[in-house]
Amino acid sequence: MAQVLEFKLPDLGEGLTEAEIVRWLVAVGDVVAIDQPVVEVETAKAMVEVPCPYGGVVTARFGEEGTELPVGAPLLTVAVGEPSAAAAEAESSEYSGNVLVGYGTGEAVRRRRRVRPVPVGAPAAVPVVPAGPPVSASASRAAGAPVEGGPVAVISPLVRKLARENGLDLRELTGSGPDGLILRSDVESALRAEPEPVPVAAEPAAAGTRIPLRGIRGAVADKLARSRTEIPDATCWVDADATELMAARAAMNAVGGPKISVLALLARICTAALDRYPELNSTVDTAAREIVRLPSVHLGFAAQTERGLVVPVVRDAHARNAASLSKEFARLTEAARAGTLTPGDLTGGTFTLNNYGVFGVDGSTPIINHPEAAMLGVGRIMAKPWVHQGELAIRQVVQLSLTFDHRVCDGGTAGGFLRYVADCVEQPAVLLRSL
Repeated sequence: MAQVLEFKLPDLGEGLTEAEIVRWLVAVGDVVAIDQPVVEVETAKAMVEVPCPYGGVVTARFGEEGTELPVGAPLLTVAVGEPSAAAAEAESSEYSGNVLVGYGTGEAVRRRRRVRPVPVGAPAAVPVVPAGPPVSASASRAAGAPVEGGPVAVISPLVRKLARENGLDLRELTGSGPDGLILRSDVESALRAEPEPVPVAAEPAAAGTRIPLRGIRGAVADKLARSRTEIPDATCWVDADATELMAARAAMNAVGGPKISVLALLARICTAALDRYPELNSTVDTAAREIVRLPSVHLGFAAQTERGLVVPVVRDAHARNAASLSKEFARLTEAARAGTLTPGDLTGGTFTLNNYGVFGVDGSTPIINHPEAAMLGVGRIMAKPWVHQGELAIRQVVQLSLTFDHRVCDGGTAGGFLRYVADCVEQPAVLLRSL
């Protein structure tokens, strides 16, 4: 006799307590295999797929796309055959510790197949409406219901989210990308073509548009507010002549091999400076009233994506050379833009490098990435008049700023760190002498 097992939203780890359903990967009546991804969710850290630990027939789904669920809330129910010992154990323990967002209980099964609904004789608390007579896409959207149909050629979760937030059914679109892939430009064009809504009388003091602080934006808001509340920060800055650093990078890239990025060179300078000034690679244990100096440098870097600001972390940056740093920066940046960073990619940083120069600005006083103790900011590198060897010349100048937690060190340490960084930027040979 079939047994109906309930699969709940598992513990996401990293302090995350809820997730938003972005896209269901299975429907009621589908046959699922053990460890098959069944739903795509968005947490405050990343967009990931959740695998189900049971194999059988889906009898119910809980929550529509766009719904936010807390950890422990039911996701779906699965009718399985005679329960095996493994299934019974999984049921009794609810979460074995293996079923985390982005990770399966074994080798993930990516192949999905659709079958006709199979009666299982179990009560179905199913908040999913069975398919009825054909309904037009426009009428369905007006009713707020999804349109049933074949698979939609969409890869980017950002495209799906944009369409969902604007009430646009992707099944109505024809993609302009390869093999009919629906691109963001397709969604934006469709939205521009939407008829203007009929204006209605508004109250004189009508409020503006309200945007929920959740997901990445909510997590960033909470962290920044906590940083400003808990950390007594201070900022110092200095202009530096980066002409020799840029020349050194050009020489390194001229000999062939993997290209070295400016960010990687700045990261290498940061790790050397932190080796000299370890006070800035630390955190404050407020409960114990202790400063905890950290043995490894896990270097975060600010990356702006369509989903908002994220800070991926390069593990053990102090043990990497410029080529290794360049490769890891490229990997994490690509994952950030694709929305595929895992929670582990976004946590555990000990120091942050913020290259806001990519936005065309010279300076900033950034907020420290709590619970870290400092952040180095780098402005744009641009040609400016500069006194070089006693004469006025046009040089490549950059402004460097250091925001630091005044509890972990005083201005002398912070100034020494920033001066060493500036010296390495101006004369890369200074870095070679310290290796």
